[in-house]
Amino acid sequence: MDITMQIKQELLDILESLNINNDVNFIVEIPKDTSNGDYATNIALQLTKILKRNPKDIATLIVSNFNKEKCHIKKIEIAGPGFINFFVSLDSFAPLIKHIIDQDEKFGQSDYGKGKSYDVEFVSANPTGDLHLGHAWQAALGDSICNLLECVGYKVTREYYVNDAGVQILNLSKSIYARYQQALGINVTFPSDGYHGQDIIDFANYLKNEYGDSLISKPLTYFREIGIKHELDKIVTDLDYFRVHFDVFSHEIDLYERGLVDKIIPTLEQKGYIYYKDNATWFKTTLFGDDKDRVVKKSDGTYTYFLPDIAYHQDKLSRGYDYLVNILGADHHGYIHRMEAAICALGYQKEQIQIIIHQMVRLIKDGEELKLSKRTGKAYTLKDLCDEIGVNAARYQFASKNPGSHMEIDIDLAIKQSNENPVYYIQYAHARCCSVIENFKTLNISDDYNGDLLTNQKEINLLKHLGEFEHVILDAALNKAPYKLTNYLYNLAMLFHTFYNECKIIDQENSKLTAQRVVLVKITRITIRNGLKLIGVEALNKM
Repeated sequence: MDITMQIKQELLDILESLNINNDVNFIVEIPKDTSNGDYATNIALQLTKILKRNPKDIATLIVSNFNKEKCHIKKIEIAGPGFINFFVSLDSFAPLIKHIIDQDEKFGQSDYGKGKSYDVEFVSANPTGDLHLGHAWQAALGDSICNLLECVGYKVTREYYVNDAGVQILNLSKSIYARYQQALGINVTFPSDGYHGQDIIDFANYLKNEYGDSLISKPLTYFREIGIKHELDKIVTDLDYFRVHFDVFSHEIDLYERGLVDKIIPTLEQKGYIYYKDNATWFKTTLFGDDKDRVVKKSDGTYTYFLPDIAYHQDKLSRGYDYLVNILGADHHGYIHRMEAAICALGYQKEQIQIIIHQMVRLIKDGEELKLSKRTGKAYTLKDLCDEIGVNAARYQFASKNPGSHMEIDIDLAIKQSNENPVYYIQYAHARCCSVIENFKTLNISDDYNGDLLTNQKEINLLKHLGEFEHVILDAALNKAPYKLTNYLYNLAMLFHTFYNECKIIDQENSKLTAQRVVLVKITRITIRNGLKLIGVEALNKM
């Protein structure tokens, strides 16, 4: 039903019928200037080098073979050096309108990825404290990517990797035990590398109040287990508040207990990818594009962090996933090539893993950067941000930015109920749609899906944009780029508000036009609702 894709497919069919190589990177787009048509393509210009002909001649050849009736095109023009402009017939939008109405909540979905699976690992914060703003970005970004992939047919597993086998967890265990002893009035020295947060003190006081001194002889492993559970429960609670839920929690300690970590070096050595230098064990990652070889076992006999990571990724791929996605913070750039090298060394393809790195997050209020939460006096957490600006605004903010760019969240703007606030602007468009539809219910008029009376340029612009939705969803999913969807939704809201302000939607003197305009409102509402759902934002009925 996407007119853009219909035109593109017709162009590809023409190339095939003319025995022209269709491996050409051309676009079909909606021009900003409507005098240049409803849609335009640069295909003739892109074929110039291949065919060694004048682009206008190529354009003429393509136009002469184009099936206008099939694509509901009333006129085609060749402009400039060889651009082809398409002007659609009014009846071209009737199938789109009916398609959106029929699909309703499924509009935007496809089976493009049917039969293929993704494992998307994100957040994976160490269970030693609260989730910070970087984790919030990962949570919103990862969940939105999962929603998009599922929308286009992929089977998706959301996975959280719990680093519970390292020194940090040992320090957490010692900290809880020390605070517990102090809560009992025992004078002990707090570990130099311990966690000094109030959370640990509160947890220790809880243990004292609940169990008295009965835990004093428990081994450190006991405090490790209850500490991890306590911290993970807090993390899960905050993620639930943020509308993010995981299918799988994988534990690093489990990799060791199953012997998977110990098997990695022998496996790589058998393949010829291991050597020994300076009493350390090295992995030849440079054979696979890394900038330097990596140590996997240090001279003191302990493993580096890289080794269990290799075991973890081998375990994920052994579960049968076709593709892996990892979302990591800005300090993990060096991780990309080494993990790609590990995947290849284990016999998989580099394309089976994609590592997305997000940049830093800054909060701005009153024009100045915020470092601390007013509520806690400490660094802002995910929960602090949601409490301040709301989950909808937070989810939208993190979904709307390219992770390769630094993010600034303006607190004042995020809570402003005006058109300056993008998420408010989009939600308000949805609420307006709902209001119009409710008012229409009081009239004795049936829906009209024909669309032949929608001749105002504002109506046509809105319809064309609605026709792009399925393509945008697929593009955003395949590129793991939710910001492409938020850009689309903002533009959709802008087009709707413009239409709403210029066109009298409910006109009792023209019931047929009213019916068609209300149907246009209905399909706009469907599209906004479906789009917002994919990024975890509520589509409000009233504002």
